[in-house]
Amino acid sequence: MAHREYTLVVMGAGGVGKSAVTVQFAHGKFLTRYDPTIEDSYRKQLEVDGVACTLDIMDTAGQEEYTALVDQFMKNGHGFVLVYSITSPTTFKLINDLHTRIQRVHGMEMPMVLIANKCDLEDQREVPKEKGEQWAKDRHCPFFEVSAKTNHNVNECFIAVVKEINSWRDAHPDKAAKVEPAKKKKCSLF
Repeated sequence: MAHREYTLVVMGAGGVGKSAVTVQFAHGKFLTRYDPTIEDSYRKQLEVDGVACTLDIMDTAGQEEYTALVDQFMKNGHGFVLVYSITSPTTFKLINDLHTRIQRVHGMEMPMVLIANKCDLEDQREVPKEKGEQWAKDRHCPFFEVSAKTNHNVNECFIAVVKEINSWRDAHPDKAAKVEPAKKKKCSLF
């Protein structure tokens, strides 16, 4: 059976629930306590379109003081999950900056999905769904409203980014080879 590896980078402002979404996807648990992330990584295996996949997911910091670290993760990323909170217009505005940084680091459009987290907090919504839909439509990427708390659309957004990467690789075979995951070197004592 074929097997593919993917490095995904989850990005967004601090406090939007990047870690909660990632942990919900990777471990099926909702984080009830907020602990600001510097960087965490997770591995998850799943099947997408009949192909076994291993996802290495980098959950990045939302704080600006880690800019160099985030740029390094961007370089290694095959696909990106951009996250904002439906309760915070400021976090939605930051998505443009993140998109621009990804383009600058890679020199081109890269596979991504846009997710609006905290859709379980509809009564606190400050970012209309239509704004996220339009942003994603303008950049030709999938859009999901998700809830890390209820697990609404969490799996779907990660599957969508894998499909986006596959389409991108098919369309850019020369560039895809450059961002394939590094093969692990075997070590010998003799």
